Parts: sequence; structure tokens; C-alpha cells
Amino acid sequence: MAPVHQRCDGEALIRFECAAGCTRLKDLYHRAPCHVLFPATPPNEPTQAVLLTTSGGLTGGDRIRIAADVGAGGRATFTAQAAEKIYRALPASGEAVVHVEMRVGAGAWSEWLAQETILFEGSRLRRLFAADVDPGGRLLALETTVFGRRAMGERYATGMLHDAWRIRRGGALIWADALHLAGDLRGLRGAAFGFGTSVACSTVVYVGPDAACQLEEARRLLRPCPLPAAATALDGLLLVRLMADDALELRSAVIAVVAGLRHAAAGLAPRLPRVWQC
Repeated sequence: MAPVHQRCDGEALIRFECAAGCTRLKDLYHRAPCHVLFPATPPNEPTQAVLLTTSGGLTGGDRIRIAADVGAGGRATFTAQAAEKIYRALPASGEAVVHVEMRVGAGAWSEWLAQETILFEGSRLRRLFAADVDPGGRLLALETTVFGRRAMGERYATGMLHDAWRIRRGGALIWADALHLAGDLRGLRGAAFGFGTSVACSTVVYVGPDAACQLEEARRLLRPCPLPAAATALDGLLLVRLMADDALELRSAVIAVVAGLRHAAAGLAPRLPRVWQC
């Protein structure tokens, strides 16, 4: 008899509301392996929700869904305790699925500052980040993918990655994007139109009425960056992408860019949550 492997089906729902000028938790639900922590927030910083996966990572057949909602006038930062690891999938186990859905109300500020997702050899991941932002709301979102840990001698030569974004403003789709890698990943990643020698990449998205005004600031933040990187703005959305041959170099560059953008757009301290420094 073939062994039956246990698979996780986790979920987290976090909803904040603003009352009397203060952002408060309105609703919370989490199911293992998803868990949510609420550390003390530094003065003048948005309320923080730190997500973690108690299973220590995901593999084929595992599923996680995260729903984050910041009501009108609220300010909240969603981040992760550490990098998420996607382990080798068994041949018949399917894909690991991660679905993040965010809603940002009128006059609200929301941040999705995920730490790196590390893909191990043979892993298969299908990830979707979807957000619906009120025309008067603002969202700063970050996702980073690492193709194996080079310092550990790891390579990501076989597997599958489908990484999709869907951003809506007031229910209307304003940006859709997808990256799909399968088959000979070394050939696809190494192609001139692909990643070249890069082993990690990041996408930063800022949605807000002032997105076009932040384009010059994003490019200013990128000028000292020695990595392949670029920024553009379209239809109320600012997009920044970076790649690197070293994941630690990329992390340093991303921290500088995201910290600078949150300071320029929202007047927040030019730093990321403390869990990024642990």
C-alpha cells in the first residue's frame, strides 16, 4: 500500500478597523500551520501583524490562504517572521499553493512586506497575490524569490514556479502579471530575456493616488544600487523590480528601496519591521 502523506491546509484572516483615529484588530482567525503574532509597535508606526508557518516550510500538496483587510483610515503592516521555504515535492503530490488576498479601504495605508521565498530543488509552487485598493487607499507590497541557497551549494534546476499578481483599484483590474517557469529551469532562467546569472529577484508594488509622483523617488533610491533594477509607473501604480547574483545583496537593496518609499509616501520611518533584522 502506498504511504499517505500528511498535507497542510492553513488559513489566516486578519481584519483591522480604525476607530477614533486608532487602528484596532476587528477580526482574527488562523488555522495551522498559519499563525499570527502582534508585536509591540514603535511609536508613529502602523500596527503590525507578523505571520509565521509553524510547519517550517511548505511542500507539494500544501495550501495556505491569507486574507488581510485594513478598513477605512486604518494603518497596518503585514510581514513574516522569516523566509518561507518551499521544499522538494514528491512526484504525485501536486503543487504548494499560496494565496494572499488584501483589501485596503478609503484613506487607509497597508503594507505587505514578505520576507524571501526560498525554492529548493524539485519544489513546485503556485502563488497568487491579489489586492483590491480603494481609490483613496494606498498599498506597498513586496515579494522576493530565491532560486536555491547559493551559500549552501543549492541550485534550482528542476521544479515549477507560477507567480501571479492581480491588483485592482475600486474593483477594476489595473495590473496583472505572471511568471511561469517549468521544464529546464536552468535554460529558462539563464536565457538573455530571463534572469541571466541572477539567483534571486524582487517585485515592489506601490498603489496610491500619488504613485506617479513617487517614480522619481524610486529611481533616486535605485541610483546607488549596483544590481539590475528598474522602476516605472502606470495608472496609479508604481512598479520596481530588482535581480541579483547574491540573495544577501538583493535583500540589502530591497530594504533600502522599500524603507525609502514608505518614508516618502507615508512619512514613516525609513526602516522595515524589526523582524527583518532578527
